[in-house]
Amino acid sequence: MDDIVGRRSVNVRDLGGLGQVRPGAVVRMEAPTRLSEAGWAAAWAYGVRTVVDLRHADECCPDAALRPAGITTVRVPLDPVGTPFYERWSKIDNLASPLYFPALLAEHPEPVTAAARAIADAAPGCVVFHCAGGKDRTGLLALVLLILAGATAEEIIADYLLTYDRMKQRYDELGARDQLVAVTEILANHHTTIEASLTSTIASLAMPDFLLENGLSEAEIAALHARMTS
Repeated sequence: MDDIVGRRSVNVRDLGGLGQVRPGAVVRMEAPTRLSEAGWAAAWAYGVRTVVDLRHADECCPDAALRPAGITTVRVPLDPVGTPFYERWSKIDNLASPLYFPALLAEHPEPVTAAARAIADAAPGCVVFHCAGGKDRTGLLALVLLILAGATAEEIIADYLLTYDRMKQRYDELGARDQLVAVTEILANHHTTIEASLTSTIASLAMPDFLLENGLSEAEIAALHARMTS
């Protein structure tokens, strides 16, 4: 992963070592559009064969360098754009904090299970999943995967918080406000914290029941678990 970070990605990490996840199974990152040719070569050498893109098509921009022909990209938009949910939460936190996670899981679980299915069904090799900054949509999917793989709440929260540090340079370049401060204030206005919000979501999410109840078969769940842990 260090080779990829050094080639224009700042927020990429293997989830191996969290819970029962093995290294080289699933990797989370920000949109890989800035990766150089050497960065994509490093991803290929690491074993990446599938990229699951959680963005909508209108968010995407051309890659700086061509992806290796052997890497398959699957788009599974996670935000339910155009729904009352999306309009409501855009006003609350712009879908940019863990505050909206429980509501999305309850009201629109299908995109989450579709993303999990894309990982379960991917060709052999490492799977990368990402949104734009690799924080919230990516963080929500990581949370679901890590609970399935037996990670602790402390591991999941620490992984989520790591993105704020990793992406600070990128937001500084854009002249954007410090995101940790901004999100902390949003949650304080709702009388909670990032840690408490994530803890509540983790505690309420029964796995694999959530996936079973929302469309994944037992065979797909077994394949997903095996991909991450075997």
